Amino acid sequence: MSQSHLFEGALHWTGTAAQANGKLQLPRAFTISFAGKPPLAGSSPSVFNGDDRQHNPETLMVSSLMACHHLTYLAVCERAGVALLAYDDAATGTLAIKDGKMRMVEVLLRPRVVVADAAQVERALELHDKAHAHCFMSNSVNFEVRVQPEVTAA
Repeated sequence: MSQSHLFEGALHWTGTAAQANGKLQLPRAFTISFAGKPPLAGSSPSVFNGDDRQHNPETLMVSSLMACHHLTYLAVCERAGVALLAYDDAATGTLAIKDGKMRMVEVLLRPRVVVADAAQVERALELHDKAHAHCFMSNSVNFEVRVQPEVTAA
């Protein structure tokens, strides 16, 4: 039996067309909304005439991959009986020209995990591979998502 899940959202451009030095300027500000959730203000990065104080498609892509790996990792640890005390990630996404187009070419996740039992450090490390293999978001992108985990015991 196949399953499907639908996620419906909306984007509203919050900018106003303007003229500067005889040229049209279209601000990059927007708001994304999903029913029942707070709106998310966004823009493009400043390198693309946007506002670095706002989330942009690139930061949202990296955050989606971090969150998906994290949530999938929690699920596989739960099933394996590996108790976690802490989980943090410091990820980077690389946007570059590939095949003549600007695109995301790699995301590197660097999760740092603390487990309750020192005897489970190796198992907790192995479970990152399982989580990566089952992460919905990393399975959905056409670029490499690498995971360099670190697991320690309390």
